[in-house]
Amino acid sequence: MTDRAAQLARAAALREAFEARGAVPVETPVLQPAETLLDLYGEEIRARAYVTSDALRGEQMLRPDFTVPVVQMHMSHGAEPARYTYSGEVFRRQEHDEERSNEYLQVGYEIFDRTDPAAADAEVFSLIQGQVAHLDLRAVTGDIGILMAAVAGLDTTAPRKAALMRHIWRPRRFRGLLDRYAGRSRVSDARRALIEGRAPDCTAPLVGRRSRDEIAERIATLREDAVATPLSGLEVDLIETLLAVRETLPYALEQLRDLAVDLPSIAPAVTRLARRAEALDRQGVAIANLPFEASYGRTSMEYYDGFVFGFYSASRPDLPAVATGGRYDALTRRLGDGAEIPAVGGVLRPGLILKLEAQA
Repeated sequence: MTDRAAQLARAAALREAFEARGAVPVETPVLQPAETLLDLYGEEIRARAYVTSDALRGEQMLRPDFTVPVVQMHMSHGAEPARYTYSGEVFRRQEHDEERSNEYLQVGYEIFDRTDPAAADAEVFSLIQGQVAHLDLRAVTGDIGILMAAVAGLDTTAPRKAALMRHIWRPRRFRGLLDRYAGRSRVSDARRALIEGRAPDCTAPLVGRRSRDEIAERIATLREDAVATPLSGLEVDLIETLLAVRETLPYALEQLRDLAVDLPSIAPAVTRLARRAEALDRQGVAIANLPFEASYGRTSMEYYDGFVFGFYSASRPDLPAVATGGRYDALTRRLGDGAEIPAVGGVLRPGLILKLEAQA
């Protein structure tokens, strides 16, 4: 059997396992409208996706993942509750590591159900864990919703909160904003000139994509931000402490509950984490040894807004995640034209599973 045939056979077996759990098989087009993805992720998605142009349909992207088209499909005509499974190629540009595949098979399982989100999280995690239990994998879990709740509760302006929310998935930029809002970093000469009204000549030719009105609006925003009260050192320290939480799940819960005393905005998210831990335990997951990292998922999981997880090879740390997943409630809201439903899912890579099995 060729490598390609073996991967397709394994993908079919994984999909059958998900169908046995009640998932409906779905297909999505390989070419996706670029407008939707650009609206969700901004221009940064171009660095990771293959983009082409169609005279009738406009810009198109080779499918970077399945989640967005599956959400669109469900929000258009899906029943509740719903479970879906799918398999097929996804395409990612690899400009910094030629060893990584730019085209690979992905098999997924998604749940749309508002009844018990914690139980749905546990179902997806335990089902995916069961498919890779024979491999020497390291599991990691996290919850981006806790950091989002911390940002939402900061005593600062709405524009600052919005900027921090946008950059949660860019840790260096996020840290830079925290330092700037707390008055801990130096303001650049160019930014200071704009704030103080020493802006460049606005009659000069425009360079870049911003219009004159957009530039003027940006300058006004910078000036408003310059006179805002700095973030307190205590709030910044609490955010740093939160991001440093890295423990097994029970101990992480203890630390987060302690943090919630001084950072009460995270209390509801911590309660959701506790419910998820109970649901995982009921599914037979060994939560006493399950790692939890509060910062996990911030560099690669842009549409997740709650539970996140991944499975990685302990013997091959050079390989990408064999399986990943998480909760994306906000995505259903953005793509649902006013409707929304709690949703969670996960994906596996059959090619990596076969690679690790061959090396065992």
